[in-house]
Amino acid sequence: MQLSARNQLKGTVQGVKSGAVMAEVTVSVDAGTVTAAITDASRDALGLKQGDEVIVVIKATEVMIAKP
Repeated sequence: MQLSARNQLKGTVQGVKSGAVMAEVTVSVDAGTVTAAITDASRDALGLKQGDEVIVVIKATEVMIAKP
């Protein structure tokens, strides 16, 4: 699969928490941990489970940083 997005981090799924509509997926990457909220339908379609090797794709327009 090829994507134009430059912000891609390879990692391993550490956990998946499913809710009524959304799932929270925690991925361990070289820089630390990334948590993503995706739909349960997407989680099912990808068949995500702990230990899976994945690529985290970050849309730069959706990332915010704040400094206290």
